[in-house]
Amino acid sequence: MFLSDQIPAFIEHYGYLAIFCVVAIESAGIPFPGETILVSAAIFAGGSHALHHESLNIFAVIATAAGGAILGDNLGFWAGRTFGVALLARYGRLVHLDEGRLKLGQYLFRRYGGAIVFFGRFVAVLRAFAAILAGANRLEPWRFFIFNAAGAIVWASLFGGLGFLFGAEAHRIAGPLGLIGLAGALAVFAFCWRFYKRNEIRLIAEAEAALPGPIQTQVR
Repeated sequence: MFLSDQIPAFIEHYGYLAIFCVVAIESAGIPFPGETILVSAAIFAGGSHALHHESLNIFAVIATAAGGAILGDNLGFWAGRTFGVALLARYGRLVHLDEGRLKLGQYLFRRYGGAIVFFGRFVAVLRAFAAILAGANRLEPWRFFIFNAAGAIVWASLFGGLGFLFGAEAHRIAGPLGLIGLAGALAVFAFCWRFYKRNEIRLIAEAEAALPGPIQTQVR
């Protein structure tokens, strides 16, 4: 993976294609600097950096980043839906994920998956893996597409707007925002884990009632 200080040259040589590909790769589940390249391209579009080719348009930058995010997330989602469920069902017991806990994951994504996909777009770690998790836990494709597209558009607009309006200062703003989002996600995870451990039996029973029968491993 290229380093962050190589991003300006990458944008200079490949323009919108660089933005689309890097964001798509990150969204598909491979850690890449998608947010960094979006903010950098938006800074260039705002005239804070001299490019050797035609200037980038901020609206095109935002649309390109959103498109890359949507495509990459859909690739990750279908990879998780096609391979993730079967792998978890086969090897999940090695990490204490029996059928009851796997079914609980599907049940929770059925109830809260839309919010996880939308807000995961704004958290550094979840941004790369939320789509795969959604696919592996069998979130309905139509719900995934709607919440994923909404999250991608809002994310690209927010961070693209920051880069365009604040120039080089945007990196100093975007960094703390990402850390705040990560800290918030960790706090929510800790709260949910504690709640889960206290209510594990009841939640698994609810999941079994909502999803009776063997766990679904086949794509429909």
